[in-house]
Amino acid sequence: MDEIHPTLMMILQLVASVVLVLPVAWDREHEGPSMGLRTFSLVSLGSCAYVLIGLSLVSTEEHEVMIRLLQGLMSGIGFVGGGAIIKDSDHVRGTASAASIWVTGALGAATGFQLWGLAVALSIANFGVIVVMTRVKRAVK
Repeated sequence: MDEIHPTLMMILQLVASVVLVLPVAWDREHEGPSMGLRTFSLVSLGSCAYVLIGLSLVSTEEHEVMIRLLQGLMSGIGFVGGGAIIKDSDHVRGTASAASIWVTGALGAATGFQLWGLAVALSIANFGVIVVMTRVKRAVK
C-alpha cells in the first residue's frame, strides 16, 4: 500500500482534530454561552497545527523542543479556558468547560503526533465525563 502524501496526511490530521472534538463541542454549545462549537474546534485545530509546525521544523528525536512546544500549548489553552470561568458572588460557572477545553488541546496535539488511539480515547473520555457527570450532578441536586 502506498503511503499518504505528507501534505494530505497533515490535512487529514487537521480535519480529524476537529471531527474528534465535535461531540463535546456540540454538548458545550447547548449547555451554556461560554464555549461551544467554534471555540472547541479551533483549540483542537490550533493545537494540532502547532504540533505539525513543530514536527516540520525539528525531528521527533528532539524531545526537549517537543516538550517546550507542549508546555506552551498547555499554558495558552489554560488561558483560554480561564476565560470561560465566571464567578457570581458565591457561585462559579464554567469550570467544566475550562477543563474540557484543556483536554481538547491534548486531543489536538495527539492528532498532530498521529497518536490516533489516544486522540479517540480522549474524545470518548471527555464526552463521557461531560455527559455522565452532568447527569450525576443534576440528579444529586
